[in-house]
Amino acid sequence: MKYDFIICHYGEIALKGKNRKFFEEKLIENLKRALKGQSPFGDSPRVQRISGRILVELPARIGYAEGVAGGSEKAKRDKIKEVLRNVFGIVYFSFAVSCEQEIEAIKKKAVEILQNKTVTNRCDRIKLLQLSEKQRLHFKTFKVETQRSKKDFPLSSQEINEKVGKYVLKRLAPYRTEGSGARVDLTNPDITCFIEIVENYAFLYLEKIPGPGGLPVNVSGKAISLLSGGIDSPVAAFYGMRRGVKIIFLHFYTQTQNSIDKTKKIVRILNKYQFSSKLYLVPFLNIQKEIFQKTNPEYGCISCRRFMFRIAEILAEKEKAEALITGENIGQVASQTLANIRATEEATNLPVLRPLIGMDKKDIIDKAKEIGTFDISILAEEFYCHGFLAKHPETKAN
Repeated sequence: MKYDFIICHYGEIALKGKNRKFFEEKLIENLKRALKGQSPFGDSPRVQRISGRILVELPARIGYAEGVAGGSEKAKRDKIKEVLRNVFGIVYFSFAVSCEQEIEAIKKKAVEILQNKTVTNRCDRIKLLQLSEKQRLHFKTFKVETQRSKKDFPLSSQEINEKVGKYVLKRLAPYRTEGSGARVDLTNPDITCFIEIVENYAFLYLEKIPGPGGLPVNVSGKAISLLSGGIDSPVAAFYGMRRGVKIIFLHFYTQTQNSIDKTKKIVRILNKYQFSSKLYLVPFLNIQKEIFQKTNPEYGCISCRRFMFRIAEILAEKEKAEALITGENIGQVASQTLANIRATEEATNLPVLRPLIGMDKKDIIDKAKEIGTFDISILAEEFYCHGFLAKHPETKAN
């Protein structure tokens, strides 16, 4: 038996009222883009909305055998998991099997998928009594949990839980060995058999795989993200994407190719969250020299950032972006005191979004590691103000 669908559940999209359809359609579009070209979907993934869920059809059904015999099937599932974990808007998703909307069919299907958990290194349906003790049931307790959005189904969710649970207990009873075997635990079960009754389908699955949450990319407009090459700015861009913002990347470089190469690598990593990205590279050395020749050295870094904001605003007008995004964090460096943040922000008419403003450095580093940008960000980097930085930069600019 094989999985034939992936069910994707979203969160706050359901609260969008009259705009909900727009958000759902954007999530479907993003799912199709993410899965296109991936095995087994080919160039035309079949994705649809159904009863407050997004349903992805598996054209070549994927088995759920585990261990050695199920290795290739597991590899396929793992690849799909990796892709879906990067699609913003998904709260969780599940590989599911479908069956007729009849209680007898649902009961039999529940036993089939639970029996799969009894086998570790083979996928053939031999009798479990012939297996060694270590190969018998890999769970001792279970429960059945039903969601029934189709209200004309003749049984309530609780009645389905009870009937399926009793049937599972009866069918798995022969596999009990001294103290082992399945029993019901509604509080803290080893495994849960989830059942969903929706429209013309009945779905069953055993696992809820966390997604990234947030909103689908490209539902909240565009923003220019200033990438410094450090740890913070890629994380800020990530959080912007997570709230549905399409990110245009902007990097100011001075004189080494290293800074450009680092930034390109970071953008390639972040691109998996929004499928296509633009990166603008702006030479900044001559502007930097002029600033430090003609201004008080204590104000040098603040003046640099004001120029960057002005250039970013010009780019935003070209790209029809409505905001800037930075990795600024209160008190982290001299330019990021409240007074200096205000002084730099006055250089632009656009709102400046700072997703990291209240985060601890450790939390930022942890997120950078999670999204895969940390190892690149900590490579030897080029500092904008290198060679010009005052010994005591101004922290209370006006």
